[in-house]
Amino acid sequence: MTAHPERAQIQLASVLAAAGNPLRLRIVRALADGGEHTCGSIVDGVPKSNLTHHYRVLRDAGIIWQRPSGRETLQSLRREDLEARFPGLLDSLLDAAHRDAEESGSLAE
Repeated sequence: MTAHPERAQIQLASVLAAAGNPLRLRIVRALADGGEHTCGSIVDGVPKSNLTHHYRVLRDAGIIWQRPSGRETLQSLRREDLEARFPGLLDSLLDAAHRDAEESGSLAE
């Protein structure tokens, strides 16, 4: 597994680009509960190879941690690092995503 960027290496443009994809934003929303989740437990109906790509983009942007656990890889949100680098950004993204989901009627995502 590729190394995660250090906190100081997390760049705003990379975070925004990664979070700009609807599926990746859905993943971030699911991880916002603060727990660790297995790859397949976050979103349904997406091929594993596609999810692997999206998790890699999120990891490389510094948005998520990935940790091997037996045969699984656990994902979690790097909330502390993101808050330290860009105060309020993550909460703003999550609030906007929640509002968008409410307006489009897809809150169950």
